[in-house]
Amino acid sequence: MIQSETLELLEWSRLCQHLATFAATKLGAIASRNLQIPATQSESIHLLAQTKEVYLLESRLATGLSFEGIQDIGESLLRAGIGGILSGNELLAIATTLAGTRQLRRVIDAQEDLPVLNSLVAELRTYPEIEQEIHRCIDDRGEVADRASAKLAGIRNQIRSCRDQIYQRLQSIMQRHSNAVQEQVITQRGDRFVIPVKAPQKDAIPGIVHDTSSSGATLYIEPNQIVSLGNQMRQLLRQQQTEEEAIRQNLSEQVAAVQSDLERLLAIATTLDLATAKARYSFWLGANPPRFIDFGSEIDSRGAEEQGSRGRNQIDNSITLRQLRHPLLVWQQQHEQGHAVIPVDLLIQPQIRVVTITGPNTGGKTVTLKTLGLAALMAKVGLFVPAREPVELPWFEQILADIGDEQSLEQSLSTFSGHIRRISRILNAIGEEDAGRRGGGDAGNEDGEDGEEITSSSRSSALVLLDEVGAGTDPAEGSALAIALLQYLADNALLTIATTHFGELKALKYEDERFENASVEFDDVSLSPTYRLLWGIPGRSNALTIARRLGLKPEVVELAQTYVGGASEDVNQVIAGLEAQRRRQESKADEAAQLLKEAERLHRDVSQKAAALKERETQLRLQQEQEVQKAIAAAKAEIGAVIRRLQQGSMTAQDAQAATQEINQIAQKHTPPPPKPKPGFKPQVGDRIRIPRLGQTAEVLSEPNENNQLSVRFGMMKMTVGLEDIESLDGQKPDLPVKPKPAATETPLNKGGKGGSQSQPVPTIRTSRNTIDIRGRRVADSESEIERAIAQATEAGVLWIVHGKGTGKLREGVHEFLKQHPQVERFNIAEDKEGGAGVTIAYLK
Repeated sequence: MIQSETLELLEWSRLCQHLATFAATKLGAIASRNLQIPATQSESIHLLAQTKEVYLLESRLATGLSFEGIQDIGESLLRAGIGGILSGNELLAIATTLAGTRQLRRVIDAQEDLPVLNSLVAELRTYPEIEQEIHRCIDDRGEVADRASAKLAGIRNQIRSCRDQIYQRLQSIMQRHSNAVQEQVITQRGDRFVIPVKAPQKDAIPGIVHDTSSSGATLYIEPNQIVSLGNQMRQLLRQQQTEEEAIRQNLSEQVAAVQSDLERLLAIATTLDLATAKARYSFWLGANPPRFIDFGSEIDSRGAEEQGSRGRNQIDNSITLRQLRHPLLVWQQQHEQGHAVIPVDLLIQPQIRVVTITGPNTGGKTVTLKTLGLAALMAKVGLFVPAREPVELPWFEQILADIGDEQSLEQSLSTFSGHIRRISRILNAIGEEDAGRRGGGDAGNEDGEDGEEITSSSRSSALVLLDEVGAGTDPAEGSALAIALLQYLADNALLTIATTHFGELKALKYEDERFENASVEFDDVSLSPTYRLLWGIPGRSNALTIARRLGLKPEVVELAQTYVGGASEDVNQVIAGLEAQRRRQESKADEAAQLLKEAERLHRDVSQKAAALKERETQLRLQQEQEVQKAIAAAKAEIGAVIRRLQQGSMTAQDAQAATQEINQIAQKHTPPPPKPKPGFKPQVGDRIRIPRLGQTAEVLSEPNENNQLSVRFGMMKMTVGLEDIESLDGQKPDLPVKPKPAATETPLNKGGKGGSQSQPVPTIRTSRNTIDIRGRRVADSESEIERAIAQATEAGVLWIVHGKGTGKLREGVHEFLKQHPQVERFNIAEDKEGGAGVTIAYLK
């Protein structure tokens, strides 16, 4: 009984109504309005997993999960199960439901990371053969189609033929007796065809009168000439009805044969729709998934060392509900133009059992109770909680509340009596749960050892919400009763949140570590509450302050102050000081948060600009490469033209010299100017440099000597390092002086100054950058690759060309190309150890 009362006090039914608006099917809406609260934590975890997976799935789909075609076919399945014949529309609804659930299963099966939903739809059997048979026999209007059976098609053909004959005869009669006919129209009365005849001339058309107009001036007569045809039509219609019923009965029997599977299918579709409604409602609320914590692990008397080891676990198991909003107030704000919702922060340490909230009326104390109660219920049924991440709270087995006034004139109950009646029911519910736990504990510990653990495990996992505890009676007795009640709940309930005006309850925190104070903030300037919840600070009395600000005579207020006592004023001043200090800290926190946001914004701007510059650099490099390729292609075309001109005429030495000069001019025109060398880092005495291999920064004590070494100091140490071991603080490497190369020994060339088979000294370093392999290529294709390789190997001064031995045609073509190339100084065949006649070494200018 107290559970249902609590749901009513928390307005749980309103939240369920809001949830139902997000359902896609009728059954989903019904399930939402009658939301069942799980009895075990494992059920809640399973429901939360469903909601999370649907939330994830909907974020991936463009239009979300579709429940199109799924209808409430429960009654139809029951009627088919007891032998009833379903109508065409009912059969059509079953077919569309089968198609809709099959589409749902396909969408979910396509996702591999949804284990809960995949296991749910794995049991779906959608019977496509029954769906196809229904669509074959029933058309879109819910009527039996001609294609359902050949017999039905034949009967309907006879009906059409008979109807045509009746129309023809009636048309002929109306034409012959046009003066007796009221209107040239053929109509029906029941299943008989009639024509309207003027009453005075009824004898002109003998037949059966089936109806009369309201004025009596018109008689609807079936002429005797079509009575036999009408009888035949009636028989055909009866045969059609019988055949249609037989077809629908056959389909109904097929449905009845798989009734249990279809009922299971309907339940799975409803479960999916309910989970989808929860996910969509949670998204609309801006809510986050909760995590159930092991709240309230007690520290027993096993020593301070164990307390220290468990302290970290206690912090991790705190109730964390930051920026928690009341879901019904959010709905009211969005749909009913209500006031902005002010969130509250609920951060409760695991050793706390009772939180007393004090403060002025209309300050938000009751709303805080209801918000926490709804948040606990939402988490239990698999809904996300409208709070900022992380959302962590216990799984409360019972949520019990005494909120509001239970005055009843009929039952002769005062406000105080109503509260006591409801609190008694709360304590009885806790006692029943406690007895069950104790029974389980005794059964599991027959030796009676570790009795303190039994007491801890037998504590009720209930959340108790008490509004204005102890109110409605003498303040002294009410305060004493409230203290005793809260101490009892601290021993027997997992968590109790109570609002009160009694100052004595504020002191419980300083006598028992299981108690905590909180208060709703009050603005002294505007004389109104701010609806913010302050933790660790009890609410102060504002009655005298408000009375003074509102103009009550000062002597009255001062006299009242003498009755209150100076100690009370001192406490209020201390509380006011704490509130002011909290406001200053919050202001500084807001400033720090604003600076952090600004820093994050600047970081994003810099990152975006850096990305844009990098993209621009890539585009410029690509453009440069394209320009270089165009220049190379143009140079090749011009060189090819020169070569073709030489090949067409008789070549002389002067022509060759002129062609060489022309090619040199082409090379100069298309060769970009060499980039200017960037000035490198030059360490000076007194500079700060970095030594990467030591991970140290040092000061330069001397300039580099002829061996590229310099003295540095870091800390108390001095040492000599080489230029190659240092870099500037921004990562620049110093320039290393280039030692002069020894003069190369000239070797006489072959005849013509280029080429020849004599062996030349091979450079000592051969790498992949100055080696090209053109084996198996044609001479014409190889020229372009040799051209690119010469351009890349210019700095190395030498190029190895691997052409293979073979027939020698490729080698000859390579040599002819090298002879004419302006950047080749000479070339020769490599030594045997370097490849012999299969490799040509070209020396570049």
